Amino acid sequence: MPVFTFEGHELYYELHGRDGDPVLTIVNGLSMRTSHWGPYFQLLPEAGVRVLTYDMLGQGNSSKPVLGASFSDHAAGLHALHAHLGIQRPYVFGISFGGVVALRYAVNYPDALAGVIPVSTFSELDAQLRGHSTNLYLGLVRVGFGFYLDLLMPLNFSNAWIAEHQELIQLIRRVGVSTNELYGIQNLMESLADFRSMTPELPEITAPALILNGEFDYLTPRHLHDILRRGIRNSRLVLVPRVCHAFTLEIPRLTSRLIADFVHGVERGDWQGDQSVWVAAEDPAAEPLLQPCPGDHLRAIPLPASEQRQVARRQRSTPRRRRAPERARN
Repeated sequence: MPVFTFEGHELYYELHGRDGDPVLTIVNGLSMRTSHWGPYFQLLPEAGVRVLTYDMLGQGNSSKPVLGASFSDHAAGLHALHAHLGIQRPYVFGISFGGVVALRYAVNYPDALAGVIPVSTFSELDAQLRGHSTNLYLGLVRVGFGFYLDLLMPLNFSNAWIAEHQELIQLIRRVGVSTNELYGIQNLMESLADFRSMTPELPEITAPALILNGEFDYLTPRHLHDILRRGIRNSRLVLVPRVCHAFTLEIPRLTSRLIADFVHGVERGDWQGDQSVWVAAEDPAAEPLLQPCPGDHLRAIPLPASEQRQVARRQRSTPRRRRAPERARN
């Protein structure tokens, strides 16, 4: 079992793909572990992207429980793991809790990564997200880890996917309960109690940023991702249709295509972060994969066609500041 010792604690990791391909590091969500990313171990290397996954302190096969580990501590552990493996300028992809770690990595080590992909995440806790976090924490400590996962399932997955995958959901639940330690996850959650907004630091992120948000993500909804889009200059926000918070598990083929297209665009030097908003196709083989988002992307109710045309005319008449493509550094 490959492990790296960081400040006396062991970090479990796996590396998949070919030497020489750009490396994408995946940072788990709170109750995840490396095995959740199984489909990506094949899909991304087939697309020319090497994959590094690891369990954060407190998760899976890494050391736990860990008291008092901050987001900066998790970012420092990942930075040390990259140095240990000789990985220079990786792409860092993080979902939910792991997305905050990815953002912290991009702020603390701006010259050490080629790109960042924050997914289903946040830079600040609004009233609703703080309420969800409190309820999940109370469910964890008062009832148990299984109940915590039960609370998450309807937030994580779409209605259609839940209806079609009851057996798989039970398997995900059992794997989560059997491979994560209650106190390890509890300690990770308690780090949110003292969480301070990262929003003022977002302009410090200079790396290309692909921000992904599910259309029906009601745990970390669209306005939280729009804060990221507006704060990170070299960014684009992509809305993924018909999915919820944990869409990476539900639609791995589409997610892999979005990741690979971003990575290769940055590597070629033709990806442009212009703070625009796009909508992904539902078919991972679609061409083009992305379309500009029409109308007001923060509205849940579609605007009437007449109002959409007015918004489109205003957008066309407003000059957009163009930025030269950022060349990937070797």
